[in-house]
Amino acid sequence: MVQVPRNPSSRTTSRPVTRTAPVSGRPTLASVQRAEAQTPGGPQVRIHLGRVFKAEGGNYFLLLGTTLFLVIFGLVMVLSSSSVDSFLADMGFFGGLLRQGMFALIGIPLMLVASRLPLAFWRRMAWPSLLLTCFFQFLVVATGLGRGTGGNTNWLNIFGIQFQPSEGIKVALVIWLGMILSKKQHQLDNWRHVFIPVFGVGGGATMLVMIGGDLGTTMIMAGILFGALFFAGVKLRLLAVPLLVGVAGAIVLAVASPNRLTRIMSFLKEGCTELSGEISASCWQPLHGTWALANGGVFGVGLGNSKAKWSWLPAADNDYIFAIIGEELGLIGCIVVLGMFILLAFAFLRIMRTATTVQAKVSTAAAMVWIIGQAFVNIGVVLGVFPVLGVPLPLISAGGTALLTTLVAIGIVLSFARGDRSSQAENDFDDNEADRA
Repeated sequence: MVQVPRNPSSRTTSRPVTRTAPVSGRPTLASVQRAEAQTPGGPQVRIHLGRVFKAEGGNYFLLLGTTLFLVIFGLVMVLSSSSVDSFLADMGFFGGLLRQGMFALIGIPLMLVASRLPLAFWRRMAWPSLLLTCFFQFLVVATGLGRGTGGNTNWLNIFGIQFQPSEGIKVALVIWLGMILSKKQHQLDNWRHVFIPVFGVGGGATMLVMIGGDLGTTMIMAGILFGALFFAGVKLRLLAVPLLVGVAGAIVLAVASPNRLTRIMSFLKEGCTELSGEISASCWQPLHGTWALANGGVFGVGLGNSKAKWSWLPAADNDYIFAIIGEELGLIGCIVVLGMFILLAFAFLRIMRTATTVQAKVSTAAAMVWIIGQAFVNIGVVLGVFPVLGVPLPLISAGGTALLTTLVAIGIVLSFARGDRSSQAENDFDDNEADRA
């Protein structure tokens, strides 16, 4: 039998076998892929949605969850502490809650939007945000648009809308300090590269608030400057002289206002502890705040059952809301609030430790010093550790501007906590700047 040799090229020239869809009508994998390829943007849409809704890290949810808890808790306490004053002002018992709730409904989405923005955006917004907020603060102290309360001129009224530009300067400083110190990170041993930008520009912004007479806010802003420098790695010996200058400025600001000087002298002389005779105006608020805390005991008198809020305690829903918390929820409620702020500080520290850029680390440190430091000062005032300074309890006290700016600052830190775009954003920013040059 003669064997016919096979053509070796027959394997490569043979026609491919075509496979048809099964009779059942179910689409095959190949048909699905062809349909996706013919559909414009089909696969790309799924990729983008996956990026948007992907799971974030533990630090992100720790900071976000603690913040939301404090905001909700603050709304409950604002309702309880402001119900009497709201009713007397013909706004109904829920007037204070509705106003604060409106700002919370605006601030929380702003926080979430800020958490999605890249690092390069905050770099570009550093100078514009600082210049704009300082311009509004200049209108407060240099024009007739400024409004004062308690001896302080720190509110701006434009077309019937009243807000506090100094709170916006805090957010601008958080962004600006991170940007400027990241650029100077290799020159922090030279005092010129520290004093001129930070205390020249940042100190000038603080000076605008100081001119308005707001000692409490001035101290918080000074703390933001020194805190950012400390966590950026500036040596302590370089901070000694500015610290002494800041203390001297605080003393001058305290002496310049008779109202503020009276409160401080009453605190130093311990006159507010005397129970005999008529209570002076400077001792009225700290004394009734202390009595409210004492009335609460360990378990409190119950939510909504405060006696001090019946026009006995001024600023019960704002500067002294911690006293109402102690009266209605007792020592246990105060410990819970303190624990939540400690947890908030822990979240800030974890984000700082995992930060991939100097800007993220410094801005997070500045926000932490602001929020945790202000909470420490507010609680210390209510407990009688500090004189009355007039700073609200962050995320809890009534006040629309303070709530909005605090939530935006936390949103900025949340954008750093995501951690997946920080390094890439910085590289993109540097590349764009190089191309621009």
